[in-house]
Amino acid sequence: MFAEAHIPGSIYAGPGSQSDGLQLLASKVASTPKNKFIVIYCGCCPWSHCPNIGPAFKRLHDLGFTNVKALYIANNFGADWVSKGYRVDHGQ
Repeated sequence: MFAEAHIPGSIYAGPGSQSDGLQLLASKVASTPKNKFIVIYCGCCPWSHCPNIGPAFKRLHDLGFTNVKALYIANNFGADWVSKGYRVDHGQ
């Protein structure tokens, strides 16, 4: 889904619900200062059913990051971002 459309400047860091996704996330932020502002998001499904945001948020905090926010996407990325005309990038 990331290759199809994503927020400009974002970096794919794997599915937070899987151990390999959490490992990829950790590797992506390895050289990032612990106080850097980080916004995570997932647009796979409705927020209340998302299996990825919670584990990713917890992992970043466990790694010592102190300025992490989660972007609330109520339904999915297509409905709550793309269809509203917000900018997107395509590809990896």
